[in-house]
Amino acid sequence: MRLASPSKLRKLGILGMNRRNIECIQQNNPRKFFPRVDDKLITKTLAEKAGLNVPKLYGVIECNYQIKKAVEIFAKHDDFVIKPSQGCGGNGILVITGKKDGLYLKPNGKGITIEEINTHISNTLSGLYSLGGQPDKAMIEYRVQFTDFFQNISYQGVPDIRVIVFNGFPIMAMTRLPTSDSDGKANLHQGAIGVGIDIKTGKTLSGVQNNRPIAIHPDTKNSFKNLTIPDWDMLLEIAAGCYEIAELGYLGVDIVLDKSFGPMILELNARPGLAIQIANDCGLMNRLDTIRSASRNLTPSQRVNFSQQHFYS
Repeated sequence: MRLASPSKLRKLGILGMNRRNIECIQQNNPRKFFPRVDDKLITKTLAEKAGLNVPKLYGVIECNYQIKKAVEIFAKHDDFVIKPSQGCGGNGILVITGKKDGLYLKPNGKGITIEEINTHISNTLSGLYSLGGQPDKAMIEYRVQFTDFFQNISYQGVPDIRVIVFNGFPIMAMTRLPTSDSDGKANLHQGAIGVGIDIKTGKTLSGVQNNRPIAIHPDTKNSFKNLTIPDWDMLLEIAAGCYEIAELGYLGVDIVLDKSFGPMILELNARPGLAIQIANDCGLMNRLDTIRSASRNLTPSQRVNFSQQHFYS
């Protein structure tokens, strides 16, 4: 496969890693606000105070002697998710979908013991999954029941929607679909599929897996193109509203669509990746330039309207 020249990439408006780091992150994301997105517990607290929808928190384990508290939480819920507060890239997330014959079931149907779950929590506390290996907390929360919309285009896990927000304006989006390669996780680095979404209409566009174009889900064998994401305008307004709680100019907002509760914020990212451009077959640079000249004195709803008027496929 022939690689495009730097001049051609610039003409297409492709945002590269170095330019992203300097012009988007360093110039727009004050480091003092990074904990608001790097720590999922802080993110959840801020979002709840702002009235934004997030998965319900069942409990937090901060040290090993509190693990017995986790066992009490498990007794009250048939399914739940355990995640490191400061984890990244989907590492350390343990999803439990039910209980059977004294075992806890993972999305792939395999059972694990309570002792294995406790070991996972202990590893989380020690910082095995956290940024920089720092001691961490284990969050136990509601397991999202994803909407039927994704039933035929996702494998086992919970698909999510990544929205890039610049100065409060949603400028590009994609849905990330779990696969068998990604072990049911919506993580592109682990083999999930990224599918571009038209900001104006919420319709799905092209897809990418492992940086290669793809049109059919490898597990379900169904096409994911030209489908309309439910509650699209509401979802974009939630993403735009995250600008106020994070105060970061360049932000990745990950949202899930729950069957009962609708769009819910899963987490925020101060360093969102660039594969979203491949999924949308469109560069970010022109959209960034458009927002730089836009008014800053707009509500989240007004910012969504602006983006939908200017960015469409």
